[in-house]
Amino acid sequence: MKSFGKFFTLPLLIALFPVTSANAQSPERVTFATRNIYLGVDVGVAMKKLPNFPGAAQFMWDQVKNTNFSERAPLLARELIATGASVIGIQEATTWRCRAGFLSEEIVVYDFLEELLAALAAQGAQYSLATFENRRAINPGFEISPIPHLTLVRDEELFPELFGKDRVACGFTISDALLVREEVTVLDVGNSEYSTEYSIIPTLMTIYRGYTWADLRVGASSFRAVTTHLESLWDSNVIPNAAIQADQLISDLATAKMPVVVMGDFNSDPRDPRRSDAPNINPGQQPSASEQCREQVAKPTVETAIDTCSAYWKFIRAGFTEISPDAQDPKYFSWGADALLAGGASDRLQPSLDMGGNGIFTDRLDYIFIKNGQSAVNGAIFGNQWPEGLATWRCDGSEQAAITEKSAQALGKKLPNEGRCLPSDHAGIAGAADLPLSDLRDPRLPERNRSPLTFWRVTGGALALAFCGALLWRIRRRIRRVGGG
Repeated sequence: MKSFGKFFTLPLLIALFPVTSANAQSPERVTFATRNIYLGVDVGVAMKKLPNFPGAAQFMWDQVKNTNFSERAPLLARELIATGASVIGIQEATTWRCRAGFLSEEIVVYDFLEELLAALAAQGAQYSLATFENRRAINPGFEISPIPHLTLVRDEELFPELFGKDRVACGFTISDALLVREEVTVLDVGNSEYSTEYSIIPTLMTIYRGYTWADLRVGASSFRAVTTHLESLWDSNVIPNAAIQADQLISDLATAKMPVVVMGDFNSDPRDPRRSDAPNINPGQQPSASEQCREQVAKPTVETAIDTCSAYWKFIRAGFTEISPDAQDPKYFSWGADALLAGGASDRLQPSLDMGGNGIFTDRLDYIFIKNGQSAVNGAIFGNQWPEGLATWRCDGSEQAAITEKSAQALGKKLPNEGRCLPSDHAGIAGAADLPLSDLRDPRLPERNRSPLTFWRVTGGALALAFCGALLWRIRRRIRRVGGG
């Protein structure tokens, strides 16, 4: 297993993942990558500002500007190209959209997936969203709609030209998406929702999750690719939604005969659930042990692990092979950076070092799993090096500079007086597998839909404001890490 950092180059990765041609003797070697590209803001902190909706909305807008996806997109593209992946799973492909009034049309101000595809193309890589007939491999998840008079944001640079005024209502949607390189043939595409959802405020604010899938062919090998983002929020002494959603996805894939590759942000570390009285071993606030969720055994294995409340161990127990690096090695933690991307979060930096991590990441949440008739070849992590690395960038916010300085001091590094930022709060995972030469096809996966109209959109915000004061206690009780993982 490798960690790609300052000296990671495309020729090195080609050596790790050589491409072979299909013939009568050899299987087809296919490389996959997964990356949560980060919506750009700590929604959990924003939620704590409620019921001051304009204050929460302005906080989010300011953060998403400071984490500047236009700067990050070319760097994310560079890292993804360097993996040589034919298929890429993307999480938190975010659209930020705004509207001037109740009757005004919503305008997309930022479209992260569109920018990432443009950045890939600008660097000579021909990737596209997997599409078959009129179906696209992109599945929307968590959403906060722009609600006039509630989610108001001021931006004197962007808004006057777009809306004729500097203060409008804004919101976002995060999605999962599958990208394929030009040599990949798309045979089918579908999207599905998980039956479980997490309600922060009943009816008013519900977090939906699902997955998108595509049947693909590379050379003479056919396979099914899936990408997903399982729920990050959890309640004490309750089986986490991430574990329940993992059960559903495993069940949906149970009858598959063709190779299946599942990529994504599973919001599940092999150490979970962890002791609740030891924050130094759980600084990312992952699910803690309780009567319902027993504490995970030390150094768990497929034979000894407790999988009741663990999405990770559910996949391993279901016969999936992990082709990403050793999930229990602190060198391969994949989440935990500060929300502004400028180094380690203040409450996680030292625990990361104490656990043997790099001072930036504290948890392993991202994986590539594969099952059925294949041989895993290599797994690698990328985007986990700071302040060096293939894709770190200069970020100019004063708060980012302060975070960088504190992180650099803790790591014993000397840096100029500036912010130095990662391209995402998640590292990426790449892996290769030898797939059998086969045109085997499985039935389509079940399609589950949710209502296209949410309460937010229907009420336009008037009733939402009336409810929020009464339900504020629910927000404060239930918020853990919305959007953080």
